[in-house]
Amino acid sequence: MQIIEYFACPDQERWLARIGKSDWPAGSLLTDLLRDGRFRPLCGQSARVYLLTEGDELVSYCTLAEEDDVRGSGLGPWIGFVYTFPAYRGHRYVGRLLEHAFRTAAAEGAARVYISTGHTGLYEKYGWTFDRLLPDMNGELSRIYVRET
Repeated sequence: MQIIEYFACPDQERWLARIGKSDWPAGSLLTDLLRDGRFRPLCGQSARVYLLTEGDELVSYCTLAEEDDVRGSGLGPWIGFVYTFPAYRGHRYVGRLLEHAFRTAAAEGAARVYISTGHTGLYEKYGWTFDRLLPDMNGELSRIYVRET
């Protein structure tokens, strides 16, 4: 398995099509944001999309960005859009992506890295700690997880 960064790869259209096959509404949103060039204006100019691949298959993906669905909190950076395709679930593959994004943020000087989610019990097994509840862009409370670098 290999981690590649979407904006640095030459075959973006192929990977964009694979992201678009997610069975998760946020996957469609990410696809639209990338296709329309709105991802970086919304999430930050240094925002990245990490893809965990196995050959030509997309296993999992996530983003590392200054902003996520909890806006204006003063927190960041954020790991977001975390998704693993059903055929690859249960093998902790997403942990590789989370660790890669976390280490990247740490190497760039972040003291803490955050994740906004509705899930309970997923991120704890990868070293994340529940921090607080904050409203997301839709006004719904989101669970905020943090990991100190």
